[in-house]
Amino acid sequence: MVITAQLTNTAVQYRYSTYYDSPSPRSFYFGLSVIIHCPFLQANTTTFIFLPLLVPLPLSFDRANNQNLTVIMPTVSVKWQKELYPAVEIDTAQPPYVFKCQLYDLTGVPPERQKIMVKGGILKDDSDWSKLGLKEGQKLMMVGTADEIVQAPEKGPVFMEDLPEEEQVVAVGHSAGLFNLGNTCYMNSTMQCLHSVPELKSALIEYPQSGRSNGLDQSSHLLTVATRDLFNELDKNVKPVAPMQFWMVLRKKYPQFGQLHNGSFMQQDAEECWTQILYTLSQALRSPSTSANLDTVKELFGIDLVSRVHCAESGEESIETESVYSLKCHISHEVNHLHEGLKHGLKSELEKASPSLGRSAVYLKDSHINGLPKYLTIQFVRFFWKRESNQKAKILRKVDYPLELDIFDLCSDDLRKKLEAPRQMLRDEDGRKAGLKLKQKSSASVDNDVKMSDAAEGSSNGSGESSKAALGGGAASDKNAQLTGVYDLVAVLTHKGRSADSGHYVAWVKQENGKWIQFDDDNPIPQREEDIPKLSGGGDWHMAYICMYKARTIPM
Repeated sequence: MVITAQLTNTAVQYRYSTYYDSPSPRSFYFGLSVIIHCPFLQANTTTFIFLPLLVPLPLSFDRANNQNLTVIMPTVSVKWQKELYPAVEIDTAQPPYVFKCQLYDLTGVPPERQKIMVKGGILKDDSDWSKLGLKEGQKLMMVGTADEIVQAPEKGPVFMEDLPEEEQVVAVGHSAGLFNLGNTCYMNSTMQCLHSVPELKSALIEYPQSGRSNGLDQSSHLLTVATRDLFNELDKNVKPVAPMQFWMVLRKKYPQFGQLHNGSFMQQDAEECWTQILYTLSQALRSPSTSANLDTVKELFGIDLVSRVHCAESGEESIETESVYSLKCHISHEVNHLHEGLKHGLKSELEKASPSLGRSAVYLKDSHINGLPKYLTIQFVRFFWKRESNQKAKILRKVDYPLELDIFDLCSDDLRKKLEAPRQMLRDEDGRKAGLKLKQKSSASVDNDVKMSDAAEGSSNGSGESSKAALGGGAASDKNAQLTGVYDLVAVLTHKGRSADSGHYVAWVKQENGKWIQFDDDNPIPQREEDIPKLSGGGDWHMAYICMYKARTIPM
């Protein structure tokens, strides 16, 4: 390496970057700085002014032509392992650490691991080059271990848009949205909620593409196939899906969803759409291969009710049983919470013929839950027929609902007894998660729990059906799990507006990864869980119309 200082009639100018502390005893020095100008005393004299150099350099000055001042850098060869690196320049104006950095670039051995043999021992980072007696072409020996060479990645970075659609769905964390085909938000929100039930999707996958062995009509078969195909499209796409085929089949099966007003399709009631789709699927997904004619939809969503029907006037009393797909939360001025509305919904008055009185009489119907589903659907009864305007009006009252719902006190006495053991197991499990020490159960207590569990499995409900378990209920295709009467919120269908025949429906669905997504037609928007219970009404904003809860189970 050569540093040249060019002399002109007015100045000496040369460049370097580092400044040092210790002066050298040599008599001829350079001042090291970024740019240094040294004006001549006289233009034709041979006297120069130099700033004192702090590190001595070998100098060569051509006084004859008075032009070039040259600094000469020695070169050495360095042997490391089996490699020999010739003509390595040493800048003696820099400390030895800089030389070690040069060798790091050549060998990959970090400076702190290098041991370079020189006269007097090992070269230190701050050694004085002038005292080492280096000679041009001298051979130096270096010992040290190189850093592991970083291998280039086998695969380069992959961008989201380059992934297959199925992998994009996993990366994004939610499925696709649905295009609004013209006032079809009621249908889109319904399908997004039902799509969140993995057991329903599994049953649809097993449904045959052709052939109806259980006497199903053609339109119901086509709607079931269209539902399965739409769910598959949602699962494998990130971009919004147009549910055209499903909508056409839905209108063919249920013509009310194809009503027109001024040439445009009318807004419809999402709860009616939900109910009709579940009814169709319950007919299609029955298993003809078993004597029990297993109904998958009933197993997942069916709620067994037992009711005491009493006439105060005649004293008549009877016990009735029925199975429904949802509970009703009736809203009145006294109802501020979902639980209160459910209690109101399980009590009703009806008028029917009294055999003993020979005429119509008023009966009081008091219902209790006698069989639990795996997915509990609750409808907020917000719409009623307003005679003055001859249309459905909406109750805007705020009704709070929880993320965790316990319906133990809404169950029949028989079901409560069967729920006691799994509920105790659930409390114990929650206590363990909270770090609480649990008292050791006696062997008698454990045996009693097992007996209660066995009794729950073998019992039957009032309708004579094998109790969908009053425990595992319709619930559980997984026979190793017991229901507890405790449910976690997994989907909310909301309505914004003041009439069932107008406004806008949106689905708010909890994904498998625990995150909530607002499906506003074709626009999925992430939401915070703490904001979901705020959709409770009280204004013109989105308010809960249908809530779907998933059962919290305990392993046997």
